[in-house]
Amino acid sequence: MTVALSLGSLRRQFPRTAAAFAQLPDGGDAALWHLLHLDLSYAQPREVRSMDAIRGGGELLGDFDVVLAGGGLSLLYAALLSARGLRVAVFDRRQIGCGHREWNISRRELAPLGASGLFSAAEVERLILMQYQTGICRFSGGPSYAVSGVLDCVVDAETLLHALRDRCVRQGVTLLPYRALSGYTHEADRLLVQVCSTEGPLRTQVLRTRLLLDGLGAVSPHARFDLCCPTVGGVMDDLTLGSGPHELDPKVGEILVTTDGVEEQRQHIWEGFPTVSATGDAVSTRRMTIYLFYYLRSDLLAQHGPLPLLNLYERYFATLSRYKRGPLTLVRPTYGYIPAYTRLRPMPSAPSDRVLLVGDAAGRHSPLTFCGFGAMIRSFLSIGEGVVRLLHDDRLDAESLSALWQEPPALKVLGGLTLMMSPPLFADGSEDPETVNELLNAAFATLHGMGEDTYRRFLQDDVDGPTFVRFMLGAAERHPQVYRKVLRYLSLSESVTWLFRLAQLHLERRSTEPSV
Repeated sequence: MTVALSLGSLRRQFPRTAAAFAQLPDGGDAALWHLLHLDLSYAQPREVRSMDAIRGGGELLGDFDVVLAGGGLSLLYAALLSARGLRVAVFDRRQIGCGHREWNISRRELAPLGASGLFSAAEVERLILMQYQTGICRFSGGPSYAVSGVLDCVVDAETLLHALRDRCVRQGVTLLPYRALSGYTHEADRLLVQVCSTEGPLRTQVLRTRLLLDGLGAVSPHARFDLCCPTVGGVMDDLTLGSGPHELDPKVGEILVTTDGVEEQRQHIWEGFPTVSATGDAVSTRRMTIYLFYYLRSDLLAQHGPLPLLNLYERYFATLSRYKRGPLTLVRPTYGYIPAYTRLRPMPSAPSDRVLLVGDAAGRHSPLTFCGFGAMIRSFLSIGEGVVRLLHDDRLDAESLSALWQEPPALKVLGGLTLMMSPPLFADGSEDPETVNELLNAAFATLHGMGEDTYRRFLQDDVDGPTFVRFMLGAAERHPQVYRKVLRYLSLSESVTWLFRLAQLHLERRSTEPSV
């Protein structure tokens, strides 16, 4: 694959993106380079170098209980583990404690931040920039399906990351910015982890650790996914205020919205949530964080051409007016690959003894609302406490580490529903471009009709087998061809696996019901 590597050629290839980024303080150069790095890194073959000769491979920086690769939201682990008395080091190829996404979640789902002891209740409350009243899902040609209590709190990402970094500093965590993972090797009861500098003179260093936590995200050399979700967007200012579908209502968040059918064999989906104005006013804000994304089987991504994120940004700025109106000034870009698993294949596990995948690298996202931020908040406390126990017992084999992942039972079946939003590549061109919208309208009309509590629980992966079966029957009644179309999106083995896991979910619910 031939890819232009100069800023000038990137600006010529992606003129709308370059023009929007030119409004940023540095002219958008850093964001363009980072997007290019993510696109190229994601497309590269994934392999981890075994550093057999690592003893001569650099300055030894020290001995640690845990080394964390990745210094973004995964700092939650560094702060938690160091607070539990463990010796922790963190390295990242960029500055530690910086992010390039905006986050939203419900208040209830922020509870692990307080339960972990890292934040007081007042500090958690201060992380919430604003809370909107109602969330909606709306699909081209259909009505709005309203729900409350889902992704309705806008979280101050910068404040959260800086607070985690400050806690790490106070707790003695060794922070190593501008270092990338070169490789590692096992040595008796330790790992030797080699890192190399990403800025300044090239040099290599070595960390000796009992456990490596890989929080490198979608570009991790360990990561394996059967679904990917390229996502681009930004905090946009100067939107037109109002209650119409193309206007910003500061009281309403938009969870999933489509404005078009399948184009270029992808179903593009918008997400938008209001955020505070430049003066911190949540009532009269004209700002909205707006994302555009699509789901695709990972093995098909290469067929859509190089540089998916940069190409998606061009579409974002070309079609943004189909979603929202106004001058639409870019304040801050937000982007990344969100990797996931349908749960229709074996789930990712610890790649070896003394190595555990966390965050995006683990691909444990759910199909609807628990993406990178929500999935990390939901899992970090139980996994972090499990790491403490395994270190205490010196049980750091791959099987014990993989067993730390305990997911909501509903994900046995909900993960497969992501394929409803991931149209396959039909060579005969027979697919109706409105198929995905028809499926989603049937699904969400059914959920909305089952009552807000069920609708909310479904979006938050808290649904049992009988409820899911009622949902399936209701969707089929509204759209009789729904499951013929869904099964067309699955292979025979995937269909069998999905039906088997649905039966498991149903039986698990029945086995926990009290006898009468």
